[in-house]
Amino acid sequence: MTPFNSSMVCCAIAVAVFTVASTHARADDPLPRADPASLGLVPERLQRIADTLKADVAKGQLPGAVLLIARHGKIGYFEAFGDRDPETDTPMKTDAIFSIASMTKPMTSAGVMMLVEEGKIALSDPIGKHLPEIADLKVAVNPRARDGDVETRPAKRQPTVEDMLRHTSGMTSGNRGKSAVHKLWPYSGARLAVRTNSDGLLKTIAELPLLHDPGTSWDYGLSTDVLGVLIERVSGQRLGEFLSERLWQPLGMKDTAFIVPESKWNRYARAYEDSPVTGRRQRVVHAEGKPLKYECGGGCAVSTAADYLRFSQMLLNGGTFNGKRILKRETVADMTRNHLGADFGVDAEGTRAGFGFGLGFAVRLEPGTPSAPGHVGEYNWGGAYGTYFWNDPKAGLAVVFMSQQPGTLRYHYRKLMTKLVNEALVQ
Repeated sequence: MTPFNSSMVCCAIAVAVFTVASTHARADDPLPRADPASLGLVPERLQRIADTLKADVAKGQLPGAVLLIARHGKIGYFEAFGDRDPETDTPMKTDAIFSIASMTKPMTSAGVMMLVEEGKIALSDPIGKHLPEIADLKVAVNPRARDGDVETRPAKRQPTVEDMLRHTSGMTSGNRGKSAVHKLWPYSGARLAVRTNSDGLLKTIAELPLLHDPGTSWDYGLSTDVLGVLIERVSGQRLGEFLSERLWQPLGMKDTAFIVPESKWNRYARAYEDSPVTGRRQRVVHAEGKPLKYECGGGCAVSTAADYLRFSQMLLNGGTFNGKRILKRETVADMTRNHLGADFGVDAEGTRAGFGFGLGFAVRLEPGTPSAPGHVGEYNWGGAYGTYFWNDPKAGLAVVFMSQQPGTLRYHYRKLMTKLVNEALVQ
């Protein structure tokens, strides 16, 4: 993009160049394009986003990124920045494929809700009704103890399908804390998926203590990985086959999968080998080249910005996209409302203050602040490798931000993109 100068003439030229670039249709566009200003997006403030990302790329803080902003069902901004592969200086393109980690969870949750709509499962079903291997889970007596053996007791009740969707199952993961309980749990579903199959996942969980009684507290863990296995058992299909047939293909999500085919490796985006913050080696599951032994519904998919926008726009449309009904409007409304009690609150990884949780998404319960803008009813989620999306129904806004930036910097970009995009809106 042409940078803005202080003079009014140069500024007008820059805006004109920006508008032409942003409204030119491309083959991977998921929606029609429109002039940003016609959608209530201020071109000068969109340029501020571009300048910020370019500056971060230049100083080695961010390898590259793709940002896609849609409003009122049309694309107002779709640009790539930096490098797809920082080791080879290969430029980023808008069709780059990213490991999306926990942004897999909303899609798996949508798959579960399809089965709920069909009456094959119910939100109130104990998970053990369908997965008997984990029908009798125990709870840690002292979940905060740092060391020693973990004493257990019978759970007051077993987790339900709803508990799994809203992360109140009591299941956790090793990366969520340093207690003796956390030390017993696998670090993450993605790391477990390269070591064992879905039967091994259930066997592992059956032998582990829950962090808390189901339904009493929100905590992030392997719940959605278990939901992926639930889909497989109930549907009789592998998770990827089910999602491809019922979600990805109908939406035109041609690059979303649990593997990166060899023919598409030249589009796969890579992180820096070492963190620009800590200097430590960074791990991204697909980049390591280890095959998955089960398709983990909690964090093992890959996608593009355009593909994910198709999914998120379907939700924003109330379950339809390009004339195809994926979910009932009432189902989407249920998924995107708060399912936690007033005493829960969600402050997942330090980034969700003011949010509750629905069936697969964080849901905004309080009006935004200058540092964290947004409207009540916004829903969102991100991935551990640097991806993030949010829908703001009141603003008619759908945003997908893709980068491969594991580590703490991903929180910075979630907040930064939310702030800069909202500042670009004409309210």
